[in-house]
Amino acid sequence: MKNNTTENTKTALLIIDIQNDYFPGGTMELAAADETATKAKHLLAHFRKQGIPIIHVQHIAVQEGANFFLPNTKGAEIHKSVTPLETEKVITKHYPNSFRDTELLDYLKENNIAKLVICGMMTDVCVASTTRAALDYGFDNTIITDAVTTRNREFNGKIITGEQVTESYLSGLNALGGLYAKMQSTEKYLN
Repeated sequence: MKNNTTENTKTALLIIDIQNDYFPGGTMELAAADETATKAKHLLAHFRKQGIPIIHVQHIAVQEGANFFLPNTKGAEIHKSVTPLETEKVITKHYPNSFRDTELLDYLKENNIAKLVICGMMTDVCVASTTRAALDYGFDNTIITDAVTTRNREFNGKIITGEQVTESYLSGLNALGGLYAKMQSTEKYLN
Protein backbone atom coordinates (compact mmCIF):
# COMPACT_ATOMS: atom_id res chain seq x y z
CA MET A 1 0.00 0.00 0.00
CA LYS A 2 1.36 3.53 0.47
CA ASN A 3 5.16 3.54 0.77
CA ASN A 4 5.06 -0.14 -0.16
CA THR A 5 4.06 -0.07 -3.83
CA THR A 6 5.78 -2.72 -5.93
CA GLU A 7 5.34 -4.10 -9.41
CA ASN A 8 3.00 -6.68 -7.86
CA THR A 9 0.47 -4.11 -6.65
CA LYS A 10 -2.51 -3.14 -8.72
CA THR A 11 -5.13 -0.49 -9.22
CA ALA A 12 -8.86 -1.22 -9.01
CA LEU A 13 -12.00 0.72 -9.87
CA LEU A 14 -14.35 1.00 -6.89
CA ILE A 15 -17.93 1.86 -7.89
CA ILE A 16 -19.96 2.77 -4.81
CA ASP A 17 -23.77 2.52 -4.64
CA ILE A 18 -24.83 3.44 -8.16
CA GLN A 19 -28.26 1.97 -7.52
CA ASN A 20 -31.76 2.57 -8.86
CA ASP A 21 -33.19 4.37 -5.81
CA TYR A 22 -30.82 7.30 -6.50
CA PHE A 23 -32.24 7.95 -9.98
CA PRO A 24 -35.39 9.78 -11.13
CA GLY A 25 -38.38 7.81 -9.86
CA GLY A 26 -36.36 6.26 -7.03
CA THR A 27 -37.02 6.87 -3.35
CA MET A 28 -33.84 8.93 -2.74
CA GLU A 29 -33.19 10.85 -5.96
CA LEU A 30 -29.79 12.54 -6.19
CA ALA A 31 -28.66 15.59 -8.14
CA ALA A 32 -27.33 14.77 -11.62
CA ALA A 33 -27.63 11.02 -11.09
CA ASP A 34 -27.84 10.23 -14.81
CA GLU A 35 -24.84 12.42 -15.69
CA THR A 36 -22.79 10.91 -12.87
CA ALA A 37 -23.67 7.38 -13.93
CA THR A 38 -22.67 8.17 -17.52
CA LYS A 39 -19.20 9.23 -16.33
CA ALA A 40 -18.94 6.06 -14.23
CA LYS A 41 -19.98 4.03 -17.27
CA HIS A 42 -17.08 5.53 -19.27
CA LEU A 43 -14.65 4.64 -16.47
CA LEU A 44 -16.07 1.14 -16.27
CA ALA A 45 -15.62 0.62 -20.01
CA HIS A 46 -12.01 1.83 -19.78
CA PHE A 47 -11.19 -0.49 -16.86
CA ARG A 48 -12.83 -3.44 -18.61
CA LYS A 49 -10.87 -2.77 -21.80
CA GLN A 50 -7.61 -2.56 -19.82
CA GLY A 51 -8.40 -5.71 -17.82
CA ILE A 52 -8.04 -3.80 -14.54
CA PRO A 53 -9.97 -5.12 -11.50
CA ILE A 54 -13.44 -3.69 -10.90
CA ILE A 55 -15.34 -3.80 -7.62
CA HIS A 56 -19.00 -2.86 -7.36
CA VAL A 57 -20.37 -1.92 -3.94
CA GLN A 58 -24.09 -2.40 -3.35
CA HIS A 59 -25.81 -1.04 -0.27
CA ILE A 60 -28.65 -3.09 1.16
CA ALA A 61 -30.48 -1.30 3.98
CA VAL A 62 -31.23 -3.45 6.99
CA GLN A 63 -31.61 -0.72 9.62
CA GLU A 64 -35.04 -0.22 11.12
CA GLY A 65 -36.84 2.69 9.45
CA ALA A 66 -34.82 2.57 6.22
CA ASN A 67 -36.81 3.72 3.21
CA PHE A 68 -34.44 3.07 0.31
CA PHE A 69 -32.14 0.24 -0.84
CA LEU A 70 -34.54 -2.17 0.82
CA PRO A 71 -33.71 -5.88 0.34
CA ASN A 72 -35.14 -7.55 -2.75
CA THR A 73 -36.42 -4.33 -4.32
CA LYS A 74 -35.81 -2.85 -7.75
CA GLY A 75 -34.50 0.28 -6.03
CA ALA A 76 -31.67 -1.63 -4.38
CA GLU A 77 -30.45 -3.11 -7.68
CA ILE A 78 -27.28 -1.78 -9.29
CA HIS A 79 -28.22 0.69 -12.04
CA LYS A 80 -28.19 -0.62 -15.63
CA SER A 81 -25.49 1.90 -16.61
CA VAL A 82 -22.90 0.00 -14.53
CA THR A 83 -24.31 -3.52 -14.38
CA PRO A 84 -21.57 -5.87 -13.12
CA LEU A 85 -20.28 -8.67 -15.30
CA GLU A 86 -20.18 -12.12 -13.73
CA THR A 87 -16.40 -11.82 -13.48
CA GLU A 88 -16.54 -8.55 -11.50
CA LYS A 89 -16.58 -8.52 -7.72
CA VAL A 90 -19.73 -7.28 -5.97
CA ILE A 91 -19.47 -6.34 -2.30
CA THR A 92 -22.68 -5.99 -0.29
CA LYS A 93 -22.60 -3.47 2.54
CA HIS A 94 -25.04 -2.27 5.20
CA TYR A 95 -23.21 0.87 6.40
CA PRO A 96 -21.84 3.96 4.63
CA ASN A 97 -18.22 2.77 4.94
CA SER A 98 -17.70 0.06 2.31
CA PHE A 99 -15.08 -1.61 4.54
CA ARG A 100 -17.30 -2.00 7.61
CA ASP A 101 -18.39 -5.61 8.12
CA THR A 102 -17.62 -6.53 4.50
CA GLU A 103 -14.98 -8.57 2.71
CA LEU A 104 -13.62 -5.53 0.85
CA LEU A 105 -10.32 -5.18 2.72
CA ASP A 106 -9.54 -8.88 2.50
CA TYR A 107 -10.38 -8.93 -1.20
CA LEU A 108 -8.11 -5.96 -1.92
CA LYS A 109 -5.22 -7.49 0.03
CA GLU A 110 -5.64 -10.93 -1.56
CA ASN A 111 -5.48 -9.33 -5.01
CA ASN A 112 -2.50 -7.04 -4.25
CA ILE A 113 -4.59 -3.94 -4.89
CA ALA A 114 -2.98 -0.81 -3.43
CA LYS A 115 -4.58 1.96 -5.50
CA LEU A 116 -8.28 2.74 -5.71
CA VAL A 117 -10.04 4.82 -8.33
CA ILE A 118 -13.31 5.78 -6.67
CA CYS A 119 -16.64 6.87 -8.14
CA GLY A 120 -20.24 6.59 -7.02
CA MET A 121 -22.97 7.97 -4.82
CA MET A 122 -23.42 9.78 -2.20
CA THR A 123 -20.30 11.96 -2.07
CA ASP A 124 -20.86 13.17 1.49
CA VAL A 125 -21.81 9.83 2.99
CA CYS A 126 -20.64 6.57 1.41
CA VAL A 127 -17.94 7.95 -0.90
CA ALA A 128 -16.40 10.12 1.85
CA SER A 129 -16.50 7.46 4.59
CA THR A 130 -15.09 4.78 2.30
CA THR A 131 -12.30 7.07 1.07
CA ARG A 132 -11.29 8.02 4.61
CA ALA A 133 -11.24 4.37 5.67
CA ALA A 134 -9.23 3.44 2.58
CA LEU A 135 -6.54 5.96 3.58
CA ASP A 136 -6.50 4.50 7.11
CA TYR A 137 -5.86 1.07 5.57
CA GLY A 138 -3.01 2.47 3.48
CA PHE A 139 -4.59 2.74 0.05
CA ASP A 140 -3.63 5.39 -2.50
CA ASN A 141 -6.94 6.92 -3.62
CA THR A 142 -8.13 8.89 -6.61
CA ILE A 143 -11.68 10.23 -6.72
CA ILE A 144 -13.19 10.94 -10.13
CA THR A 145 -14.80 14.28 -9.38
CA ASP A 146 -17.50 14.26 -12.05
CA ALA A 147 -18.41 10.62 -11.36
CA VAL A 148 -19.66 11.29 -7.82
CA THR A 149 -22.80 13.08 -6.67
CA THR A 150 -25.17 13.52 -3.78
CA ARG A 151 -28.52 15.12 -3.02
CA ASN A 152 -29.53 18.61 -2.03
CA ARG A 153 -29.29 19.18 1.72
CA GLU A 154 -30.97 21.60 4.08
CA PHE A 155 -28.82 23.37 6.66
CA ASN A 156 -29.87 26.28 8.90
CA GLY A 157 -32.97 26.82 6.80
CA LYS A 158 -31.01 27.03 3.53
CA ILE A 159 -30.93 24.56 0.68
CA ILE A 160 -27.39 23.52 -0.22
CA THR A 161 -27.35 22.01 -3.71
CA GLY A 162 -25.99 18.54 -4.29
CA GLU A 163 -23.26 20.09 -6.43
CA GLN A 164 -22.21 22.41 -3.59
CA VAL A 165 -22.22 19.56 -1.08
CA THR A 166 -20.08 17.45 -3.42
CA GLU A 167 -17.61 20.28 -3.99
CA SER A 168 -17.31 20.88 -0.25
CA TYR A 169 -16.67 17.24 0.56
CA LEU A 170 -14.22 16.79 -2.30
CA SER A 171 -12.28 19.85 -1.17
CA GLY A 172 -12.04 18.32 2.31
CA LEU A 173 -10.88 14.95 0.97
CA ASN A 174 -8.30 16.80 -1.16
CA ALA A 175 -6.99 18.74 1.87
CA LEU A 176 -3.30 18.86 2.70
CA GLY A 177 -2.22 18.14 -0.85
CA GLY A 178 -4.59 15.27 -1.47
CA LEU A 179 -4.21 13.53 1.89
CA TYR A 180 -7.28 11.34 1.47
CA ALA A 181 -7.42 11.30 -2.32
CA LYS A 182 -6.16 12.89 -5.49
CA MET A 183 -8.91 14.49 -7.57
CA GLN A 184 -9.34 14.06 -11.34
CA SER A 185 -12.16 14.46 -13.83
CA THR A 186 -13.17 11.49 -15.96
CA GLU A 187 -11.61 13.08 -19.03
CA LYS A 188 -8.32 13.82 -17.29
CA TYR A 189 -8.11 10.35 -15.78
CA LEU A 190 -8.85 8.59 -19.07
CA ASN A 191 -6.28 10.70 -20.92
